[in-house]
Amino acid sequence: MTGLLRVEALVKSFDGFQAINRVDLQIQAGILTSIIGPNGAGKTTLINLITGKINPDAGRVYLDNTEITRLPIHERIKKGISRSFQIGDIFPRLTVFQNIQLPVFARLGYAASPLASRERFLEANEEIEEIMHDVGLWDQKSQPAGALSHGDKRLLEIGMAIAPRPRLCFLDEPCAGMNPVEHRQVLDLIIRLAEERNLTFVIVEHDMDVVFSVSDRVVVMNKGEILADGTPDMIREHEGVREIYLGEEVLG
Repeated sequence: MTGLLRVEALVKSFDGFQAINRVDLQIQAGILTSIIGPNGAGKTTLINLITGKINPDAGRVYLDNTEITRLPIHERIKKGISRSFQIGDIFPRLTVFQNIQLPVFARLGYAASPLASRERFLEANEEIEEIMHDVGLWDQKSQPAGALSHGDKRLLEIGMAIAPRPRLCFLDEPCAGMNPVEHRQVLDLIIRLAEERNLTFVIVEHDMDVVFSVSDRVVVMNKGEILADGTPDMIREHEGVREIYLGEEVLG
């Protein structure tokens, strides 16, 4: 296990509200980490800071010991960081194939190279087809993404998130709005992709069943700070975590 990402004393405020307060965090390669906490705890803000959607007021972010604190999003993607969003970020009028094609072509630079050889396009298409098979959407490759079920849209988002071939992938509530069968499908997919693609996932979740069933490590945030950090068993028994969840969701 090696250190992949390091966050030091990260700070972010919005109109006087302290969303992130001097957060320190390390992510190790190969460790599936979940970040949990009540609404407003700062989970999504932290991911936005790490992935470059917003810039911090203070603090630093390192990937492989190289500072990336103020790198633009596309440069972070090139370095191996990707994400999905809490609110769906697909292109509803494009087909499933085309949705995955966009990040694959962007990574390969084909959008900027219209004269790329036919062979290169065929290789890219093979990769796109492989991703569609991996996430279980091959049979719907020609469907407009907007016509997919909610669960399949989530699978497509994961497919788009892994298309840049990241080493570190953040998934923001990947199981939101799903039924138990869909939950299991997504969890199995995440576990399989992590192993087959040598990919480190960090999941932001509210669903405790999701968190405790897949996580090697759980980070608990509250009021913009890290309250607890440890194994699922350690988090279940943490008094402060029990308090913020009223002793209910962490006891199951």
